[in-house]
Amino acid sequence: MSRSAHPAGPRHADVFPEGHYTAPADDLNALDEKVWARTVERAEDSGVVRVGGIEVTRLAEEFGTPAYFLDEADFRARCRAWADAFGTEADVFYAGKAFLSRAVVRWLKEEGLNLDVCSGGELTTALDAGMPAERIAFHGNNKSESEIRRAVGAGVGRIVLDSFQEIVRVAHIAQELGTRQRVQIRVTVGVEAHTHEFIATAHEDQKFGIALAGGQAAEAVRRALKLDGLELIGIHSHIGSQIFDMAGFEVSARRVVQLLAEVRDEHGVELPEIDLGGGLGIAYTSEDDPREPHHIAKSLTEIVTRECEAAKLRTPRISVEPGRAIVGPTAFTLYEVGTVKPLEGLRTYVSVDGGMSDNIRTALYDADYTVALVSRRSDAEPMLVRVVGKHCESGDIVVRDAFLPADTAPGDLLAVPATGAYCRSMASNYNHALRPPVVAVKDGAARVIVRRETEEDLLRLDVG
Repeated sequence: MSRSAHPAGPRHADVFPEGHYTAPADDLNALDEKVWARTVERAEDSGVVRVGGIEVTRLAEEFGTPAYFLDEADFRARCRAWADAFGTEADVFYAGKAFLSRAVVRWLKEEGLNLDVCSGGELTTALDAGMPAERIAFHGNNKSESEIRRAVGAGVGRIVLDSFQEIVRVAHIAQELGTRQRVQIRVTVGVEAHTHEFIATAHEDQKFGIALAGGQAAEAVRRALKLDGLELIGIHSHIGSQIFDMAGFEVSARRVVQLLAEVRDEHGVELPEIDLGGGLGIAYTSEDDPREPHHIAKSLTEIVTRECEAAKLRTPRISVEPGRAIVGPTAFTLYEVGTVKPLEGLRTYVSVDGGMSDNIRTALYDADYTVALVSRRSDAEPMLVRVVGKHCESGDIVVRDAFLPADTAPGDLLAVPATGAYCRSMASNYNHALRPPVVAVKDGAARVIVRRETEEDLLRLDVG
């Protein structure tokens, strides 16, 4: 045997020891309202789960699986909750990277939210769907000249500057176009957000922003204030994603306010805005405990007001950028079971007709999800399962460890909730899979807002 090889053994698949995983729920038919979209319920008579008044069996027949089903009423309600929580004295920007489509842009516009984009494609979608340019913020750590030119030319409300090179680049383009572009400077504040390494964004050793450490952020302010093509309106900070603890925001706000005080003392200018970013967590499982928007708004407002009073600054206008917190809970992914493979003494592998091509988050972030049998009710005993996809990767896992009824069988429909954010937007064509549709459901009606890809779509791009 090669010295670099070894027998895998029966526990190579990282099986948790007894007692490590969460015990099964008392009732596997119950749906935790904290995790599922607001109109999701299980019908008393048939036992079939429905959303917006439509049973998932009917949705599967009409739209196929896998597919994302988005509760439009829930999405709109969450938009209103964030807008109401912060009121007219603050700005709420929906983070389009979570999930963006023309229908979503129209909903945001109608519900009074602004929009944060971070690529030329997102900007194009926003403008095409009618979002007023002045209600758009443009992010990104490496915006191309063509993207900046498009954003400045369109008149976006703010561009978030992410590097010293970008300060000069945006100023030059704005002057070329005969305008003065409103900008914020993104700073990294050195705060440790308790989240996954790949989604923590405020420590110094990462690609985003300009560090407070060593006076770099202060120097960025000096340069921006000197350039005629820029109107510096504030400071931007973002500490990470899927955050439940407000302590990180408190430290971040304190450091941003300290920078505002330094700017006032050095330049005689009180910058009028601060953006504290997004990253507020949602419930992927029953163990998660997210905060409601009004609690978040109250906490952030109190933190900023207190720090500004201590620094003898006027309280700046606050901006926040919820994305996942709005769209994440509003959608679920519907799958059909293909094979069920019991491994004696270990677990049962339940394979579905999607996988890492429609939800990369489990493989990428080791994300946890909930899963339920939704095409019928079952009183069978619970069995420990790993829900996996159909791709040629052992890491193609949808739900790492969960309990499903022991009679789960091929042809059953499973749903994974809280997949509205970063699932369709990060979906791929791995193994030439066709990306699923997004179907909006409301008041007994369902309509496709992003259609399912076809084999013709794949071949149209393959010009070889």
